[in-house]
Amino acid sequence: MSENSITLLQGTLDLLILRTLLSSPMHGHGITKAIQRSSAEMVHVEHGSLYPALHRLEKRGWVSAEWKDNAKGRPMKFYALTAGGRDQLAVEQTKWEQLALAIGLVLRQA
Repeated sequence: MSENSITLLQGTLDLLILRTLLSSPMHGHGITKAIQRSSAEMVHVEHGSLYPALHRLEKRGWVSAEWKDNAKGRPMKFYALTAGGRDQLAVEQTKWEQLALAIGLVLRQA
């Protein structure tokens, strides 16, 4: 992890996974790389955090999982956003934006 890496707040990883899967289904490693790329390399998701989060999201019905062969013919588990996950993404994104606004207000106080 680099000096510029950010430690995620509780629950933030779920939001990032849901947002990442909005564009297309991905396998776990692809999700970690996509989050890293879209965060300008500041967010690094460890596999030890990712897979429990994916299982939790799958249990809640927000993502589905399916085994498929990758380009090299190796079976990999691909995760996709469900309709419920899409709805939950909107809820979580709104909560995050409200929290960020509130924190910004506190930080700008004189």
